Amino acid sequence: MRRLFALLLPLALLLAGCSSGSSSSQPSPSSQNAGDLNALSSLKVTTTDKAPTVDFKKPLTVSSLTVKMVQEGSGAAVKAGQSAVVNVVALKGTDGSVLGDTFSSGQPEKVPVDSSLQQQNATLYNALVGAKIGSYLAYATPPVSAEQGGDGTTTLLILKIADAKDIPAPLSGPQGDTVTPPPGLPKVTTDSKGVPQIDVKGVAKPTKLISQDLIKGKGAVVQSSDTIVANYVGVNLSDGTKFDSSYDRGTPATFALSQVIQGWTDGLTGKTVGSRVLLVIPSAQAYGDQGQGGAKGDLVFVVDILGVQ
Repeated sequence: MRRLFALLLPLALLLAGCSSGSSSSQPSPSSQNAGDLNALSSLKVTTTDKAPTVDFKKPLTVSSLTVKMVQEGSGAAVKAGQSAVVNVVALKGTDGSVLGDTFSSGQPEKVPVDSSLQQQNATLYNALVGAKIGSYLAYATPPVSAEQGGDGTTTLLILKIADAKDIPAPLSGPQGDTVTPPPGLPKVTTDSKGVPQIDVKGVAKPTKLISQDLIKGKGAVVQSSDTIVANYVGVNLSDGTKFDSSYDRGTPATFALSQVIQGWTDGLTGKTVGSRVLLVIPSAQAYGDQGQGGAKGDLVFVVDILGVQ
């Protein structure tokens, strides 16, 4: 299942790109409120050992991305460049019904408070930078039409900042012990520049996901909720045609494992930083039989896991 905040954040990023909200792109050393604050004047949040009790005048509608400090914590302040660990309860603005809750599951979200978030959503970035651990923030999104991926209602998120952690610098390449794969898998070599080359000749159609270490890293274990930094190459199993490569772009990719194809989420969860992983992914765990862009049917990837956030 995709993580709650990972499902809601892309909608917020869309709104940030379309809105001319009042938040500044320059961060402050203290958390900033922003947006349609009057709409949250009736909001009451009662903290408990688990998810807070939330009450507000219904229906709730905000005219722009809105964030408000509800209760300030007493811990250290979140710094730019860290990863904020947050618990989230999401509610529907029309009736207050709960859409999701990480407090009860014990699986908080990780939000990299980095330049990417600052560029995509200054409102959220400026609210997190300077907020103290233990703080509760209210974060509301204006209605978005079905054509844009919404349901025409405001969503209210109550975030509790549980922790903030420094993000280790990513590796420059895979590091670890070489692993000899079993026979029958695509053959992987590297060219003079160290870029993986994938040979799919004679490889059978997969009946299930294959996730095979080629280099076993010795770093942190990747969680399904992590955002990872990785270099990768992807080809079609049918003919070996390359359809995507971060190497061609000259920079590693950064993405949440909750927001990629199922074969990536399942195949990379549990792997370790520093690993080079061969993924052979059935179409059902990729883009389906219809494909997407140049990616068609069963897919093969080589992924170098360089870091987690």
